[in-house]
Amino acid sequence: MRRSDRLFDIIQRLRTAAQPTTAAALAAGLEVTPRTVYRDIATLQARRVPIEGAPGIGYVLRKGFDLPPLMFTIDEVEAIAVGARLVHRLRDPKLQEAAEAVLAKVSVVLPERLRPHIADAPIYVSPGEAAEAHGADIAEIRAAIRNSAKLYIAYADESGRRTNRTIWPIAMAYYVDVTLVGAWCELRADYRNFRVERIQSSKVLDEHFSQDNGRLFREWSALPKERPDSDARPR
Repeated sequence: MRRSDRLFDIIQRLRTAAQPTTAAALAAGLEVTPRTVYRDIATLQARRVPIEGAPGIGYVLRKGFDLPPLMFTIDEVEAIAVGARLVHRLRDPKLQEAAEAVLAKVSVVLPERLRPHIADAPIYVSPGEAAEAHGADIAEIRAAIRNSAKLYIAYADESGRRTNRTIWPIAMAYYVDVTLVGAWCELRADYRNFRVERIQSSKVLDEHFSQDNGRLFREWSALPKERPDSDARPR
């Protein structure tokens, strides 16, 4: 978590707390050490956020304090609402949770007149048709992409033939009816797209690969993307 996000979360947690909150409790919720919380509290106090309390006793946020309202237009607010609803198409539980958290954070700091455009926006987004992944954790795959970690997968093609492969995950590709992992496949020595519902199992390896300053993504992105099939080279 970025420090700016953590500072925001500390304010949010203190604002909603019914009683003084200790650094230990904040640290547990934020998955950091109490020492980190002490430093963050001192930073917020130096920035004139009215946090009162002391180590070992707990902290409270003085009533009446609020963050400055975010300056969004109505169109921008509705764009956020549409984007969050579109995330629910992706069949990625962690991203769905993150989208809800974004809506909650934005709603808190929006001016009162704009909040209905987030919470009760008259917008419908169809659920999409993408199949759910059962043999792979999509959040884990996204983490492997961020960390340039190789994946070992068991994959079944459209005829049910199973192969075991080591791949270099490069990108997620979200279509309305299918979710793909774009990767370099060591077995085929080429770029391949893998449908997540056909990944029967996956394991993040200790081996890493080089993104070569984004070259892999650029090469994969340059390949035509019209409805790529399973284990087919993007065409």
